[in-house]
Amino acid sequence: MDELPTLPTGRRVKLLNQNDRLFHVIIAQQFDRELIEHLCRIAEMTRAIHDARAGARFLNTVLSHKRAMLYFIQPSTRTFLSFTSACQILGMPYNDVRDTSTSSEVKGETEDDTIRVLSQYFDVIIVRHPQEGFAENMAHMLNAMPRNIPIVNGGSGKDQHPTQALLDIYTLYRNLLPSPLDCLRHDHDHNPFAGKTIAFVGDLKRGRTVRSLSYLLARYPDVRMLFVAPDELQIGEDISAYLDRHDVNYEYKADLKDVIADCDAVYMTRLQDEHDVAGESKNIDLSRFVLTADMADRFRPKLIIMHPLPRRREIDKRLDADPRAKYFDQVRNGMWIRTALMAYLFNADGTILDHYHSYYSY
Repeated sequence: MDELPTLPTGRRVKLLNQNDRLFHVIIAQQFDRELIEHLCRIAEMTRAIHDARAGARFLNTVLSHKRAMLYFIQPSTRTFLSFTSACQILGMPYNDVRDTSTSSEVKGETEDDTIRVLSQYFDVIIVRHPQEGFAENMAHMLNAMPRNIPIVNGGSGKDQHPTQALLDIYTLYRNLLPSPLDCLRHDHDHNPFAGKTIAFVGDLKRGRTVRSLSYLLARYPDVRMLFVAPDELQIGEDISAYLDRHDVNYEYKADLKDVIADCDAVYMTRLQDEHDVAGESKNIDLSRFVLTADMADRFRPKLIIMHPLPRRREIDKRLDADPRAKYFDQVRNGMWIRTALMAYLFNADGTILDHYHSYYSY
């Protein structure tokens, strides 16, 4: 199955979807603009419903008949807790494997067989794995099995992190629209990204969150992207080629100070040195790729400061109290958009939509 990620994107998407609908969630290219906006609406509805005790009780029945497995053998805090929280909100029982030393893999069982076994107990498997392509390969393996259940990619090596991209674009939506409630509208043609400049800063070459979010933003005409990084850590040709095909306006930059005043959003990333083969990035000068409190007087009034976390020194902690800092909001938004995604996968999004319109007005 190693050749699967090299297939044309359209073919990959077709193999991962079923009946032209999202089934496995593996790559960001599976999400078109209509689906992105639909999930943002369901996320907003879900958090509004959950505010009331009766609403929270209702949500707790939505997926109580389904079971989830979190197969997280790569360290994770936010993604793991975000998905477990989403399961809890929807009343979905879950179990997890976070250390293969506690599984039959120590007896020689292959990861393929482990996933096959887990598919017999659960209705969805959420996978976080250090190997690129693992989640996609497991999805295609299950496609050939009599019992085929969704695989959700919770982070795959240096490859992609599609649900992180969803929470990122949901965060941008909530802050670029006049009001978060505007996410609920399904009849508007407004493009909140038109004329906006979004800068990605830091280790972009190995940042799977940057790759996935770039794919989603390319769905929106007239967005401008700046890739601010040392030459050694600039985005790869796969991203630039994709943006070229979609006529996206983008530029390479080498110093954050030179562009920060032009930005509507800045997406900071840490050095991904866990992927270093021989410490090759330890001598790279990152001083031009740090967001400092001293730059604040150059920020636009409604600048959106984002970070997928964890962070190191690339964002000055003095900025945490600045209302433009949205990286902790991203964490909470992730819980709600993943709740919406889980509901969608099991065709329960309509149940949430109907409940919202029955008890709430917009």
